[in-house]
Amino acid sequence: MNTKVTVSILRYRPEQDEHPVWQDYAVPFSDDLSVLGALNYIKDELDGTLSFRWSCRQAICGSCGMMVDGKPALACKTFLRDYPKGVKIEALAHFPIERDLVVVMDSFIEKLESVKPYLIPKEAKSLQEGEYLQTPAEMDVYSQFAGCINCMLCYAACPQVGLNPDFIGPGAIALLQRYNLDSRDGGAEERKALINSQVGVFNCTAVGYCSEVCPKMVDPANAVNINKMASARDFFFRFLPSPDQKGGCK
Repeated sequence: MNTKVTVSILRYRPEQDEHPVWQDYAVPFSDDLSVLGALNYIKDELDGTLSFRWSCRQAICGSCGMMVDGKPALACKTFLRDYPKGVKIEALAHFPIERDLVVVMDSFIEKLESVKPYLIPKEAKSLQEGEYLQTPAEMDVYSQFAGCINCMLCYAACPQVGLNPDFIGPGAIALLQRYNLDSRDGGAEERKALINSQVGVFNCTAVGYCSEVCPKMVDPANAVNINKMASARDFFFRFLPSPDQKGGCK
C-alpha cells in the first residue's frame, strides 16, 4: 500500500500573498525519505513554485535550515519517519522571509563580518620569513568552534535574537571564539569592544537551546559563556591597582 504523509508548508510569495499562508501536500511516505527529499518531491512533482535553499544533502553546507514542527533543523538530516502524522515546515524563525522557506541573510552576514573573522597576526612578518606555523595540539584548542556551517539554526533557536535583532548572536560569538583561541591570532583585544557592547554577550540569558539544535556540536552557548566570564573579569580587574601602584603612596 502506498501510504502518504501530509507536509504542511508555510508559503509566502510576495507577488501574491499579503501574509504567509499554509499549504498542504500529500507526499508518498518511505522510511528513508528526508524532509529535504519531501520538499524536492513537492517541487518536482506537485508544485514547481515552491522555493527553498539546499545544496549538499549531507549536513555540510548548512543551506537547508528551516523550522520543522517548530524546531530549527536541517531538512537533510530530518526524516519523515519521525512525523508519521504529518509535519509542518516553516522558514527559520527570527529572520525576514524572502520567499516561502527562503530567509533574508543580510543581518546574519553582517554579524559574522563584525567579529573580524580572520587572523590578525600578533606580529606581522614578510613572506620571506615563512608561514605562521601551528601544531596539531594548538589547532585542537579551537577546532570545535571552527565546525560551524552557518546554518543559522542557533539564531532561530535563540529567544534573545527574536527580542533584540541587533544581538550579534551565538553563531558569530562562536566564530569570534574560534579566532580568539587560535595561537596565530592576536586580535582578541580588537574584538573585545564588540563583546562588551550593547549588542554583545550580556544579551544572552543562558537558555542553551542554540547548542542543543547545532548539527555540528559547535556549542555556541559555551562560547558565549566563556566570553561572558572574560568580560566580567576585565570589568573587575579595572578596579585592582596596577603593579606600579601596589604598596600605596609614600
